[in-house]
Amino acid sequence: MISKVIKMDEILKQSLLYDFYGELLTEHQKEIYEQFIIDDLSLSEIAKDAGISRQGVHDLIKRCNKILEEYEAKLHLVEKFLSIKDKIHQINGLLADAKEDNLIQKVKEISGEIIEEL
Repeated sequence: MISKVIKMDEILKQSLLYDFYGELLTEHQKEIYEQFIIDDLSLSEIAKDAGISRQGVHDLIKRCNKILEEYEAKLHLVEKFLSIKDKIHQINGLLADAKEDNLIQKVKEISGEIIEEL
């Protein structure tokens, strides 16, 4: 069960990296990577379709992962996106609990953090 959760986390990470940086890959890299990550095709299925070896597909996907992770290491767009998403959830949680006296101050603080990150 834990391995399934880890695999899902890895797929989510790869999908987010692709969403943010996928356009920076070559057309061939995008096509193969999409088939593996988005279409959930096996290495063998992709290899057959692309006319390359299974090992070639594996290497290309590994190379794409490395490229996407390097972009993230330099630009931190996914990290910022997830942080902003978390802060928005915090704001929504505070607004749901509107009885609190210092609600406005807390919302202003979180909003300020979001602005700083942008």
